[in-house]
Amino acid sequence: MTVRVLVADDQDIVRAGLCMILDAQPGITVVGEAADGRRAIAMARALRPDVCLLDVRMPDVDGIEATRQLAGPDVVEPLAVVVITTFDLDEYVYGALRAGARGFLLKDAGAELLTQAVHAAARGDALIAPAVTARLLSAFAGRRSRPVPPEPVEPLTAREEQVLLAAARGRTNSEIGDELSISLSTVKTHIAALMRKLDARNRVEIVMWAYETRRVDTA
Repeated sequence: MTVRVLVADDQDIVRAGLCMILDAQPGITVVGEAADGRRAIAMARALRPDVCLLDVRMPDVDGIEATRQLAGPDVVEPLAVVVITTFDLDEYVYGALRAGARGFLLKDAGAELLTQAVHAAARGDALIAPAVTARLLSAFAGRRSRPVPPEPVEPLTAREEQVLLAAARGRTNSEIGDELSISLSTVKTHIAALMRKLDARNRVEIVMWAYETRRVDTA
């Protein structure tokens, strides 16, 4: 099945480069491109792509608001959004993930990781570049003044805690399975259980909860 992607970035050269990279990958086709958030929202609603690749910083409507309108908690039929940015400590990234983005990548992540992120988002999974996962999320978790979220009504099992920590460190489902010596289907079952217990819409929210509850060392 071909993954249909919408690309939005206000820099013509960057947008053209992303489109070229994605169109060159088997199983991926770019169905539209936009130079600002407002246009991206309109095109996404009209085209219903499998994945929206949105730059954080765009004129008119930025990537955070575009993400919220396309994938936020109030959206009846949310689209899969992957956020890209030039800065790995961009203040807007945490907001974009909170708004419903399924993944986060730096623009220099490379074709392989970009392709992985698009495929992950298309199949309902999520990918945050492993190289920046801990640094990025711990930075935002550490600087926020919100109280630590309460524990779920139904406690996490010991195995679920292990899967949670592995996911928070940027491990893929396959890597989690290898690390914990469990099958891929078992990993998916644990991820689904975590989403249910934590009332999370996607894998990103699971990871963020792990940092918010200080389960991951932010030092």
